[in-house]
Amino acid sequence: MEITQRKLTGVFEVQLAPIRDARGFFMRSFDAATFKAAGLDRQWLQENHSRSEQQGIIRGLHFQFPPYAETKLVRCVRGTVLDVFVDLRLNSPTFGQWDSIELSEENKKMIFIPRGFAHGFCTLTPESEVLYKVDNVYNREYEGGLLWSDSAIGIDWPVADPILSEKDSRNMTLKQFIHQHGGIRLEHV
Repeated sequence: MEITQRKLTGVFEVQLAPIRDARGFFMRSFDAATFKAAGLDRQWLQENHSRSEQQGIIRGLHFQFPPYAETKLVRCVRGTVLDVFVDLRLNSPTFGQWDSIELSEENKKMIFIPRGFAHGFCTLTPESEVLYKVDNVYNREYEGGLLWSDSAIGIDWPVADPILSEKDSRNMTLKQFIHQHGGIRLEHV
């Protein structure tokens, strides 16, 4: 397992290392000691599983306001997705910036996204399944979302006319988010 800092502070790529033989493979997908040594020690409280049955679906960009902000550890176990995350942390030098990573059952990568980020993904295959651990409990009253197509963020999505939920089609723009909230104020990580 190799953990590498990404361009946005606090975001880490995790490359898993399967051991293969004629039967298939075995790999460790989480190791508390390895994460602690990298400064990423978290108590994971929930694990979510998302299945998408069409290519071109965008889910997101979702986030939780404090005190329910979430760190996420995201992995695609079937198919392929483009995973996207936007920094919404108040006073962050990369506030409003985004990054992405392709996660797939083939490349065996995960992404560690700290609290204060909006998160979403686009399905690149007809079937995909995403698992993600979170270090906080979900609370509907504290959820928020950014509009996937907001030109102020400028995400380079691989699809121009995605399949969206009704809720995701009505998410706020970054400008609306800043006007209403300023940013996500994190008391502690």
